[in-house]
Amino acid sequence: MAAQKDQQKDAEAEGLSATTLLPKLIPSGAGREWLERRRATIRPWGTFVDQQRFSRPRNLGELCQRLVRNVEYYQSNYVFVFLGLILYCVVTSPMLLVALAVFFGACYILYLRTLQSKLVLFGREVSPAHQYALAGGISFPFFWLAGAGSAVFWVLGATLVVIGSHAAFHQIEAVDGEELQMEPV
Repeated sequence: MAAQKDQQKDAEAEGLSATTLLPKLIPSGAGREWLERRRATIRPWGTFVDQQRFSRPRNLGELCQRLVRNVEYYQSNYVFVFLGLILYCVVTSPMLLVALAVFFGACYILYLRTLQSKLVLFGREVSPAHQYALAGGISFPFFWLAGAGSAVFWVLGATLVVIGSHAAFHQIEAVDGEELQMEPV
């Protein structure tokens, strides 16, 4: 009997895992296909953060080569690092959370309103795009007070530093069929 309860809890936990819940939250289309491609091409996190694979490049040519090859090779990992930094920024800024709640709350209210009937202002039907623009206009002061502009630039700067330093100092992964390159003497 206790074993059945454990199996039931495991099944419930699997039902709410990120791999099954996330695709349900994202509607089908280009966004979902893009996310699936990113998830399919993600490199193992163990090799991504392996400290023994970090070293200082010998010269500027090797630095540029590492940057290009690592950004190509770890592109999906870098996308998830970027998303993680966005999540960190949002979670650590209470005012930004309030601004996002106001924006998504206004969008949800407009969504519920359009399910009941069309929104008409001054005798004209308002399109959904204009309604969401109105929600953005309503929430703009909250984003401005929350410092969303500085949060965007913080995320971009932190992403460039983290990804740039990883790509510059992580040794290049060996690719199958790669030719040996001769170093100039």
